[in-house]
Amino acid sequence: MQVEIKIDSSYTEPKIIILTNAMTEEIHDIVKKLSENVPLIISGSKDQKVEVLEETDLIRIYANSGKVYAVTSKGEYTLRLRLYEIEERLNPFQFVRISNSEIINLKKVNHFDLSFTGTICVKLSNGTTTYVSRRYVSRIKKILGI
Repeated sequence: MQVEIKIDSSYTEPKIIILTNAMTEEIHDIVKKLSENVPLIISGSKDQKVEVLEETDLIRIYANSGKVYAVTSKGEYTLRLRLYEIEERLNPFQFVRISNSEIINLKKVNHFDLSFTGTICVKLSNGTTTYVSRRYVSRIKKILGI
């Protein structure tokens, strides 16, 4: 995809034009994100208090027993959103789904251990160890360039 920005003082507000040969899923996602007026924040509750969670603080987001949790350096928070809704709000270049029930922050990964047959072991910055499910192994390998 090519991105071009032209600075023109005659425009009073930004104007976006998308030139494409077909309406693809990528174009649909871009239009959807540009059309949203709601700030894409993630809030979590802990100890009867609700806090706005910063993307940079998130280590992992996972689902367990019908609830969704976010782990940060400050602790674990319960989220009201579903995992797919959170995934839509996160930066796709920084966060990656590693299973049907977990999303990790790539910037909070200490290392990936590829010695396990059929899966990948992930060691996170907070000491947590998690695993990439077989379904997502090829996607992770592509992201890592291997």
